Amino acid sequence: MIMIVAPVLFFLALLLISLYSISLDFLWGRKDITTAGSAVCGNKQLPPGSSGWPFIGETIEFYRAGLAGAPEKFFFDRFRKYSSQVFRTSLIGETVIVIGGTASGNKFLFSNEGEDKLINAWYPPSVRKLLPVSNQFSKDQDFLKAARKAFPKFLSQEAVKTYVGTMDSMTRRHFETHWDKYMSTNEEMITITVHPLVKNYSFQMACRLLLSMDLEQETHSIDELQKLFSVLLDGILSIPIDFPGTAFNRAIKASKLIKKQIAIMIKLRKLRLLSHENTPTRDVLSLMIMFFDENSSKFMEETFITDIILGLIIAGHDSTTSTLTMVVKYLVEFPKVYDQVLVEQSEIAKSKATDELLNWSDIQKMKYSWNVVCEVLRLATPAPGGFKQAMADFTYAGYHIPKGCKLYWSSMATHKNPDNFPDPEKFYPSRFEGGGPAPFTYVPFARGPGTCPGKEYARVQMLVFVHNLVRRYKLEKSFPLNPEDEEKLIFKPFPTLTGGLPIRIRAH
Repeated sequence: MIMIVAPVLFFLALLLISLYSISLDFLWGRKDITTAGSAVCGNKQLPPGSSGWPFIGETIEFYRAGLAGAPEKFFFDRFRKYSSQVFRTSLIGETVIVIGGTASGNKFLFSNEGEDKLINAWYPPSVRKLLPVSNQFSKDQDFLKAARKAFPKFLSQEAVKTYVGTMDSMTRRHFETHWDKYMSTNEEMITITVHPLVKNYSFQMACRLLLSMDLEQETHSIDELQKLFSVLLDGILSIPIDFPGTAFNRAIKASKLIKKQIAIMIKLRKLRLLSHENTPTRDVLSLMIMFFDENSSKFMEETFITDIILGLIIAGHDSTTSTLTMVVKYLVEFPKVYDQVLVEQSEIAKSKATDELLNWSDIQKMKYSWNVVCEVLRLATPAPGGFKQAMADFTYAGYHIPKGCKLYWSSMATHKNPDNFPDPEKFYPSRFEGGGPAPFTYVPFARGPGTCPGKEYARVQMLVFVHNLVRRYKLEKSFPLNPEDEEKLIFKPFPTLTGGLPIRIRAH
């Protein structure tokens, strides 16, 4: 019976998908496709491009470029074929106009985003389903303004300054607990796999700083949460087909369980705050509970706090894991860069008393180390791009962009554009010396109103990690026995290394 029902359900799903795709075409008005890939809406010229297959559009080609380790190729191929500044495609069931890859394109998008402007944030259906707060960001301007006012309270430079010592203490403990056991006391170097270790580190850091979870007393709860987040991340940018067994279906179930646990934490924290118990007041959860919006005369709703915490853990966990893994990769592959980072970090350590924790002024001295991280973010940006939506008709590069259409910008196409960065494939941290790259050519955290609110939090965490890593260990590449198993960088859509980055370490 199951063998008969499954193909029928699959056929019905494809039928519904195809009908949905056809309806999207009608939303654009009558389309006369020419051999150049152009289209018209009424008598106005739309950007040239292709809609690809029904519903899935060119999503397969988009993901295929990422799995080949070059997501920018999807965009460069179409910029060459259709227009150097803008083209039309179809991704995850949506007709999309791609603008960007150039400083002028990025400047146009980021400068025209916000209240009463041409462009606003937009999130794919899978993200809106799993993170309902993203839908409110897209539609409710009052809600968006309140959120942007609240974020600096938790993630601003002033807030992050108070976390530096805690980050350093946790990072030291992480290396002692999870890395030192792989370190040989003689000349032999033992192989470890970096990615799972860093993933554990970044998730525990998020749980500690956002929720004040006890890493020793709540180990089981943290491990269970981490498993649920892994399932959620696998489905967050999948095709939103909610059938049992699909990545999206599993992600929905995981999201509900995560929200349930966070909601319980919020209620318990509220009770403790009201009863004046000895409870954390400087973590993000407490700050959000106590935040009072003077304009609305309201505290934050519990559902809003739950969704925001969920989003912050996703952002702080997966993107940081990806970047730190890549930082280790490049430090291993470029010994001279490693040596220069070590010199800088050793100078900082010499200025401090034994066992004294890092502070904010120490972070400001890590200039070359930050250049290294910036170059890693350029080559393997954890957020390869983002969606937006046109809030009014406008013209760009001579083409008509209708109100309501979805837009996409690519950080990878920007960072690999030779006009922005000569020899774009080369790892060259000195690009960021002096004034650094030209405006709008370096956008790992986006720009404008949509700038990542956790940028400063991520910067400090990554520098604290680098400080402890290079001062503690000598690093060496671990070569696979079989050349076919050589490590490869892929994007799915976030950057990851196929082998998890095996390396060898020993003490200085």
